[in-house]
Amino acid sequence: MKYRQLGRSALKVSELCLGTMNFGPQTSEPDSFAILDAAVDAGINFIDTANQYGGRLGVGATETLLGRWLAKDPARRDRLVLATKVHEPMSDDVNDRGLSARHIQAACEASLRRLGVDHIDLYQMHHIDRTAPIEEIWQAMDRLIAQGKITYVGSSNFPGWAIARANEKAGAAQRLGLVSEQSLYNLIERRAELEVIPACQAYGVGVITWSPLAGGLLAGPASEGAGRRASEDALTSAAAREAQLARFHALCDQLGQSPSAVALAWLLHQPGITATIIGPRSLHQLSSVLHVPALALLKETLARIEDIFPGCGPAPEAYAW
Repeated sequence: MKYRQLGRSALKVSELCLGTMNFGPQTSEPDSFAILDAAVDAGINFIDTANQYGGRLGVGATETLLGRWLAKDPARRDRLVLATKVHEPMSDDVNDRGLSARHIQAACEASLRRLGVDHIDLYQMHHIDRTAPIEEIWQAMDRLIAQGKITYVGSSNFPGWAIARANEKAGAAQRLGLVSEQSLYNLIERRAELEVIPACQAYGVGVITWSPLAGGLLAGPASEGAGRRASEDALTSAAAREAQLARFHALCDQLGQSPSAVALAWLLHQPGITATIIGPRSLHQLSSVLHVPALALLKETLARIEDIFPGCGPAPEAYAW
């Protein structure tokens, strides 16, 4: 496993971040525990979750599952960078959502209880809250940092302007500010290159990519007969990109690598990227990509991938002229 600094912080995280959204609703607790054990054994030290994850089991179920896994071996907690999120609705209560100072404080306390830990390493805002003044948000985050309940603050699904605003406010108050942004970014969805990634690079914010396989579209044909790749929407999307995906699969065959591995490796070759989230539903899916950090793509290969999946180009030139 290889490690990178999380943005301008001194914290080092594995290039592969274990995403846990499937744990509980899609992957059973024993299988989830086996994946977590194998990931840690492979050197992954970065685990990402969210307070809302739980699907049919209810919000908070995934954090609770992680808490039971952590309790099995309390010593492992100190070796891990544990990240969770706040913003999404946790109940029907009008105040049990968003980024008010009140909700941030209450949601953090609830996440700590479910996870069974005394602090969260990276506390991420799951989405922007247009009703919450940035001063109120930093007031809440500063309090949690002072209380020792969180260590770093990150964002997720933020536009470039919100990243800039948050860190300008933080910098004016001599705070560290955001150290990471978790963003949708993959070979098919590259709009983050226009404003989000440049903003992150300018402010020393590390980018953690989610949906690196475009919901399974970049993983190749659905071989297991289940999951998102076998859904009607996924099959329709794959059919619409049949020629493009065929070119990509042919390139991967020439490289002797799976489409999933190449798509993940491509992300780790892009400027500003700290880590990419993998969300395996099985041990096989995990083991099939553990070699990705060691997979070096030649300039020629990167150029061929760029030809298959062209990006938007730099902003503002991409849309101004």
